[in-house]
Amino acid sequence: MRTVDLNCDFGESYGAYTFGQDEALLKHVTSVSIACGFHAGDPHTMREAVERAMAAGVSIGAHPGLPDRLGFGRREMAISAEEACDYTLYQVGALQAFVRAAGGKLRHVKPHGALYHMAGHDEAIAAAVVRAVKSLDPALFIYSQSGSLLLEEARRQGMRAIAEVFADRTYLPSGALTPRHLPKAVLTEPEEALGQALDMIIRGKARTAEGSEAAVLAETVCLHGDGPNALHLAASLRQGLQEAGIRLQHPQ
Repeated sequence: MRTVDLNCDFGESYGAYTFGQDEALLKHVTSVSIACGFHAGDPHTMREAVERAMAAGVSIGAHPGLPDRLGFGRREMAISAEEACDYTLYQVGALQAFVRAAGGKLRHVKPHGALYHMAGHDEAIAAAVVRAVKSLDPALFIYSQSGSLLLEEARRQGMRAIAEVFADRTYLPSGALTPRHLPKAVLTEPEEALGQALDMIIRGKARTAEGSEAAVLAETVCLHGDGPNALHLAASLRQGLQEAGIRLQHPQ
């Protein structure tokens, strides 16, 4: 039986602002990546997110991003490798403290947004992110997009790399995600997302906006928790994957 992790971004509210459908999504996913305070989240939200995930028996990961709340961490910034290392260590360490205080264990790190993509194609940023995570806990898994430099660097530094695909995003022929500002970048219908997820898991192929296919490896499937259809997509994905004989389980 094929086994795959189903993950979502989590705990991205902060202050008086609420985003996502966290509580409901916990019924469907096997792991969550919790915002660490830069692009979203705050100390109260982080603690609450950890407690909710632990109560649901869901694996917990850190979701460090760039210090850009106005852009939700989705705009690239001109940062050095040293800054990337420090930003990652600062945020992951903060979330790890909340997890430990609650009696849990942090399992993975997945950079957010622009930092995720920068680490995916910039060797120096990738090496810095891995160095930060490894210095904190070499047993942590690193989640990154299938085919990215971050996965290669994680393996080079002796860390466990988990290849990620996206159920609710389309791809370019190169294997990169279609930029959000372009048409057909986001899949909003549950049937489309499930069909793409099954293709990626079973056939190793992702659909492109142009109608072709890109090769991918699917060890964990991501669903963005801040989308308006996130709950419907999550429920459809869980049911559809299980009906296809795929076991849902976080990496061991």
